[in-house]
Amino acid sequence: MSIRVAVCYGLPQDTAAFDQHYAEVHVPLARAVPGLIDFTWGTLDSLDDSSPPYYAIASLYFEDEASLQIGLASPEMKAAGKDLRNFASGGVTMFTQHERSVLQP
Repeated sequence: MSIRVAVCYGLPQDTAAFDQHYAEVHVPLARAVPGLIDFTWGTLDSLDDSSPPYYAIASLYFEDEASLQIGLASPEMKAAGKDLRNFASGGVTMFTQHERSVLQP
């Protein structure tokens, strides 16, 4: 089991600028967060003709609650948090999830 921080990004005003800033600036900031064991992100498409509720979702994985708390309190996480105002014009929703694999032991 691991703990995931899900960061859900609303549709930005300029998707190309969002993508560029995210890849070139925000990813390096977030990768530096201590305790991070995995980090994924991607844009969304709907399985039907509706618009997805978010433009992109990032998943930051921590091994346990202690690692999560260290990461959240770190200067690196604070820097990544401050950077949100530079590109996340569509808003941000964040939550944690205690993940359990149903396929892996």
